[in-house]
Amino acid sequence: MALPLLKYPLTSQNQRVSDQGGLTSELNRATFPSRGDRSAQIEKAYQQIFFHAMKCDRDVNLESQFLDGGITTRDFIRGLLLSRRFQEGYVSCNNNYRLVDQVVGRVLGRPVHGQNERISWSIVIAEKGFSGFVDAVLDSTEYLNAFGYDDVPSHRSRVIPGAPRGEMPIYQRFPRYGSEHRDMIWEQKLQTKAAPNQRPAWMQTPPAWAKTFWLGLALVGSVEILRILLIVAGSMLSTR
Repeated sequence: MALPLLKYPLTSQNQRVSDQGGLTSELNRATFPSRGDRSAQIEKAYQQIFFHAMKCDRDVNLESQFLDGGITTRDFIRGLLLSRRFQEGYVSCNNNYRLVDQVVGRVLGRPVHGQNERISWSIVIAEKGFSGFVDAVLDSTEYLNAFGYDDVPSHRSRVIPGAPRGEMPIYQRFPRYGSEHRDMIWEQKLQTKAAPNQRPAWMQTPPAWAKTFWLGLALVGSVEILRILLIVAGSMLSTR
């Protein structure tokens, strides 16, 4: 039996800043969105989920389905979250708590409500996996009320006392991996350098033919130096 999502208290104000989105739709719902509207939504979705996506990171098949109206905006967001780019760049680089921060910030457009919400969603990840967690967030009442099936998620800013603007969007201020992943990569590099079988090429034992070749060169050089010294010494003695 699946565990229900644990309840957690809200820790943020429910006030919004009008100039940083999440409140009104940019689509004309009276008509079917044009390809131009959907193209703009694609760019906005990439920015919201990845902040900046390289050309090789874009999913042309997913984009084609969305442009042709085969999938909704919510399905397109789900496809980006389950893509290879997000798996390699975010899921594999973060623990469950930080992964909750990443997805909630990008999909629900707000910071998490403290450690209690992190624990609540982390249980979902442990029980259903990352794909189940994504489905739970996209199927949540909060997401459907804020963005529905046709709007791209956007940052819903809180009012900051004494500040003229709201919070900076999470995709701009939240690195895709934390210090734990950075330290792990550094330790792996140190272990690789310390391994005896992974020494640099210039430190490895040369083959036998190379040793013979260099010994031969050293012998020939020694004989030539001795000959030159004898010639010099003979010339000095002959001039007396």
